[in-house]
Amino acid sequence: MSYLIFKSLHVISIIAWMAGLLYLPRLFVYHADAKPGSDVSETFKVMERRLLKAIMTPAMLASWGFGLWLAFGEGVVDMATDFWFHAKLLCVVLLSAFHMALAKWRKGFETDSNAHPARFYRFMNEVPTVLMIVIVFLVVVKPF
Repeated sequence: MSYLIFKSLHVISIIAWMAGLLYLPRLFVYHADAKPGSDVSETFKVMERRLLKAIMTPAMLASWGFGLWLAFGEGVVDMATDFWFHAKLLCVVLLSAFHMALAKWRKGFETDSNAHPARFYRFMNEVPTVLMIVIVFLVVVKPF
């Protein structure tokens, strides 16, 4: 029973984290076009900070915690033969690095020193989608 509870918490955490990974770059798209210091820019700063600190980072940490517990605490993964898990883990590390990049870019907006145009963030908005698709296929299909 505890396995199913932890698995459910893992999926819930992933959904919350992915929602933030998809939404924060979209906020950056609009924020990049806002005049620094304007009311709109200041509103985006609050939204971005709260999304990252109150939802995304706790969800990322919970995803990692529950996922590692499922993989190793329950012995679901055999690191010697489950190569799909190695690939999944690499993709999750890349998602975590993307999360850290978002945090860095948010600081640029916070200090009114954003260095990227809206088009950059539109492109970056696709990164978590691609990684999510790869992860889902790896977990469901287990191709190797």
